[in-house]
Amino acid sequence: AERRTPVLLDGVFSCAAALVGAELAPDAPRWWLAGHRSTEPSQAFALKALGLEPILDLGLRLGEGSGAVQAVPTLRAAQAVLGEMGLLADLDR
Repeated sequence: AERRTPVLLDGVFSCAAALVGAELAPDAPRWWLAGHRSTEPSQAFALKALGLEPILDLGLRLGEGSGAVQAVPTLRAAQAVLGEMGLLADLDR
């Protein structure tokens, strides 16, 4: 957060670390996104405590950042749509 760098959380361990991080730096969660919803109940608890809604909910329990890796194309697509989408006013030109 200090470097103004977004972080994509993935799974139980990163969410547990994020809970500690939020205690140490209360503004840090503004820079965090949740890649996916794990099947682990503790991750759901952590996401709720952090006020984060996951990008994907595929019922994954694979670990190793697999949910975050799958969320990246969704984030890139959203950025492209927002960055390149024309306005209705552009149709009159």
